[in-house]
Amino acid sequence: MAIDHRYYTRSVHAGTKPEPVTGAIMTPIFQTSTYVQEAPGVHKGFDYSRGTNPTRDALEKAYGEIEGARHALAFASGLAAEQAIVQALLQPGDRVLVCDDVYGGTGRLFRMLFAKYGIDFQFVDMTDHALVRKLATKPTKLLWMESPTNPTIKVISIPEMVKIARGVGARLVVDNTFASPIFQSPLALGADIVLHSSTKYLGGHSDLIGGAVMTSDQEAFDKIRFVQFAAGAVPSPFECFLLLRSIKTLAVRMRQHHDNATAVAEFLASHKRVKQVYFPGLTSNPFYGVAREQMSGNSGMCSFDLNGSYDDVVRMLQKLKVFQLAESLGGVESLVNHPEKMTHASVPEELRRKLGIGPTLLRLSVGIESTQDLLDDLRQALEA
Repeated sequence: MAIDHRYYTRSVHAGTKPEPVTGAIMTPIFQTSTYVQEAPGVHKGFDYSRGTNPTRDALEKAYGEIEGARHALAFASGLAAEQAIVQALLQPGDRVLVCDDVYGGTGRLFRMLFAKYGIDFQFVDMTDHALVRKLATKPTKLLWMESPTNPTIKVISIPEMVKIARGVGARLVVDNTFASPIFQSPLALGADIVLHSSTKYLGGHSDLIGGAVMTSDQEAFDKIRFVQFAAGAVPSPFECFLLLRSIKTLAVRMRQHHDNATAVAEFLASHKRVKQVYFPGLTSNPFYGVAREQMSGNSGMCSFDLNGSYDDVVRMLQKLKVFQLAESLGGVESLVNHPEKMTHASVPEELRRKLGIGPTLLRLSVGIESTQDLLDDLRQALEA
């Protein structure tokens, strides 16, 4: 792992400057809905906080700086960010190719909400470049991918997807939530739009819900910005303040997430009760090569299959003390999730089986606790 040293300074200072009236070093919480105008339509750049708010403006500037984008938008959740992209850029009859191993909520949004409006969502293994190329015919407007994916941690080649998207005049959308801007820069690799569930690593403390869209594509930004304003799924000033605070420690947190997850993956890979480990930092992992090409670290995400039955999984979960059984990921505390029954329960059963999301698969979000404490917790829980 080699974090670019500039990220440490960028994370601390992104989007922020001393408040001009008092000199406050932290961006204030502008907890207001409206602003006094000197005359009709004559104001200081703010008229109503659904449209713009000084605290949210600072957060959006920070988002753009850490992801290397000219523009950024903050949303009330990651799914709200995804919804805005779809509403802004797609029409009935358009096709979207989506990586098959995608967050369950994303798949639910596409299958159960937007598909009924005549948008054709096709879920495809994007590690199979030939298959993606075959399906990417002219109606295709977006290629939508996560990398690493959720929950089997596949690493999809961003440059390869860029080539395919360009070939049919489509845009490439990359969900960068798992890697974070610290370990992966999709826009620098040619992607058009990057999105995050800022609930996860950007927030990092399991105390808020948020989403983000970053892009240097002016046309896409203008269209998504209009949806943000017209639909109004924006975060409150307080949540924006919390996110600005959290981003300051992003680089140092990601370093510890990476170190701990690497140690956990290596431990699990050597344990007799573990059938398979999904972590691209292991040299035995099939995605090790592409991960090294486009990522500088692996964050804290690691999944594994337990040898045994679902009952064995439940017994192991009940013995854990440091790892907590819960939805979500990316917080400072370590979490364990059972995708089949939790985050990916809405995924069609046939697709779950194809992806290997079964009764013995567990997804870890490895936190920033003591490495030894995490290994000791897993060791005692895996005791027969």
